[in-house]
Amino acid sequence: MPNIKPVSDLRNYTEVLNDISADNPVYLTKNGRGKYVIMDMEDYEKTQATIKLLGKLSEAERSAKENGWVTEDKVNELLGV
Repeated sequence: MPNIKPVSDLRNYTEVLNDISADNPVYLTKNGRGKYVIMDMEDYEKTQATIKLLGKLSEAERSAKENGWVTEDKVNELLGV
């Protein structure tokens, strides 16, 4: 179940911070609408790494479609395997 609190709860930010744990962010609302997320730093870094990886994979796929795929033998040759 998502942990949703009004942003006004930040007046007592210690309680809000205590509610945050890995894989359990706190969602803050402002005027009844979702506005902010407070999350564990490790989760944030994993999310950023995932976004970066997906971007690189998308770029590689686009390049492969434009320039052609490399065969396994060619990869082994390039890597000296």
